[in-house]
Amino acid sequence: MERKVKGKTPVVALCYDFDRTLSPCEMQAQGYIQAVGCDIAEFWSEADYLAVKNGMDKNLAYMYLMVNKAKNNFPLTKEALEKYGSEVKLFSGVENWFARISRFGADCGICVEHYVISSGLKEMIEGTAPAKSGMFEQIYASCFYFGADGEAEWPAQVINYTNKTQFLFRISKGVTDINDEAVNDYFQPDEIRVPFENFIYIGDSDTDIPCMKLVSSHGGNSIGVFNPDSGNRLKVEKMLKENRINHIAAADYKDGGELDLLVKKIIARIAHN
Repeated sequence: MERKVKGKTPVVALCYDFDRTLSPCEMQAQGYIQAVGCDIAEFWSEADYLAVKNGMDKNLAYMYLMVNKAKNNFPLTKEALEKYGSEVKLFSGVENWFARISRFGADCGICVEHYVISSGLKEMIEGTAPAKSGMFEQIYASCFYFGADGEAEWPAQVINYTNKTQFLFRISKGVTDINDEAVNDYFQPDEIRVPFENFIYIGDSDTDIPCMKLVSSHGGNSIGVFNPDSGNRLKVEKMLKENRINHIAAADYKDGGELDLLVKKIIARIAHN
């Protein structure tokens, strides 16, 4: 299995949740749910009921429902999911954010790598413009197993708020393959490729708290973002008061915006240190 090793250039790992962090709402609600003839609120209510009634993980419940709902409507293939992903709306500035921040890091003598850690669907994220242009070092997200006919049959990976944290350790150690058990191996401090103080985690909600707290408690930076159109900061302000995160900002990724300046400031400080 391919592993990343520590080099001479310091690495900053910028990690993102996806729904309501890079995109204003859940990716499934931007084409797929409408295509199977469901009301958005009713789909999520049915998924929640399925989870509670059967003691299921909520992510397994929505993935089961996606397969079930598609059966009488269209083949749920990887290509279909990528197409829905290509239609997912992104927050303002997202499409050129990754290259811009990477250039800034390079100017500071830092290698900036971008990672998605999401409970959403990898196949849909892979259909977005940033993923297609190779902006993400890795996409860690829930995904399907596709059968011989190309249709989704079973979850291949399910990522929820508690197991998200394993991917921070994978990135830190350079053990990025999702099945590489070396993530549990002991690494000498000078072998760690990305120390936690070089992490920046951007998320929006309670499901990001384990990752945010892990990063911030080990010297890194966690940023809670909120939708700039709604202006509802209550959720991230609560996380800030509870010391779960270090910063809050609107999910506006435009050049020169609050988030842009904040992340650049953090990268410059890491470079100085």
